[in-house]
Amino acid sequence: METDSLVFTVFIIFFGAAVLATLALLARQAMLVSYVVLGILLGPVFDIVPDSYFVNQVAKIGILFLLFLLGLNLPMQKLSAMVRESALLTLVSSLLFVAVGGMIASMFGMNILESLLIGMSLVFSSTIIGLKLLPTTVLHHQRTGEIIISVLLLQDLLAIMVLQFIEVLGQGEMSWIKASFPLFAFPLLVVLAYVLETWLLIPLMRRFDRIKEYIFLLAIGWCLGMAELGEALNLLPEIGAFIAGVVLAKSPISLFIAESLKPLRDFFLIMFFFSVGASFELVTLGEVIIPALVLAGVVLLVKPWIYRYLLLKSGETKERASEVGVRLGQSSEFSLLIAYLATGMGVIGTDAANLIQLATLITFLVSPYLIILRYPTPMAVSDKLRRD
Repeated sequence: METDSLVFTVFIIFFGAAVLATLALLARQAMLVSYVVLGILLGPVFDIVPDSYFVNQVAKIGILFLLFLLGLNLPMQKLSAMVRESALLTLVSSLLFVAVGGMIASMFGMNILESLLIGMSLVFSSTIIGLKLLPTTVLHHQRTGEIIISVLLLQDLLAIMVLQFIEVLGQGEMSWIKASFPLFAFPLLVVLAYVLETWLLIPLMRRFDRIKEYIFLLAIGWCLGMAELGEALNLLPEIGAFIAGVVLAKSPISLFIAESLKPLRDFFLIMFFFSVGASFELVTLGEVIIPALVLAGVVLLVKPWIYRYLLLKSGETKERASEVGVRLGQSSEFSLLIAYLATGMGVIGTDAANLIQLATLITFLVSPYLIILRYPTPMAVSDKLRRD
């Protein structure tokens, strides 16, 4: 019976995801929105999915692969160059978003910690929406793409730090020595990763590089093994997976690994976004709908303006500054992850988590339209703006 339950769970999730993803594409929406909506429908609305524990556990693996692949596209040389170029823009904008979001959350009765995390959730823009709606030529060869990618990557690094911050908070009352242990564990994990990659992983890959199946398996083992090592050092397993990707990024074979693991990542990420929707508590919708609309409005209206202003001050043209602001003018999948993790560890209440999730979903629904109607994208409504 348990097997039947698991088979039915996987079937209903992916069948429903295929149906709603089709509707999302027809409506020019990002498909991840359909996964969250499906979770809401099959979870709190109709209570169809019987095995929520299975879904939640599988969803965690999706996050590991997401961060591993993010690291694979972030070699240290590239990271250093982007930090120098976009650090001030990202830092100033992040502080402004935290301040604005925190003040709005406190106005609606959230405590200090919840307000802080709600403000942090506004910092990040969606890597998926930002990159999916960039034409390939802009993504790789133009200044606009360089700015967007550098900001998104730095935001992703900040998101990793926020997740570790939540992990520390979730451990309750701790001595300062224990609380500061991640500061020492992080560099230790990086050193161990480089040693294992240099003396074990790369030699194995070079010896058996013709056997693609073996490289595929070795990459999965490397990702999950570093995640477990990170957890053993009192860090988030997501931190270990991210470091595993960064360390391996300097190898030419990282391109093959990144491409071969994308379908596997997408499988698990569908589970993650579904679980986010399935955990949404509709009974609190009436309590968070107004603050969620306010937060979403701030993200959609104020966030592009802040980016535009800061980019103009840094010397960019008005056209480019405006375009980058609109393309980055939404919340992120990391915002959902912050709410998911913070609620699971008891750091914030369900009202705060639902506020973050609902505000994020609203920006996911509106932002693609604002981009598609004004700038070149692969999904543009008009032939004049359609670029790939």
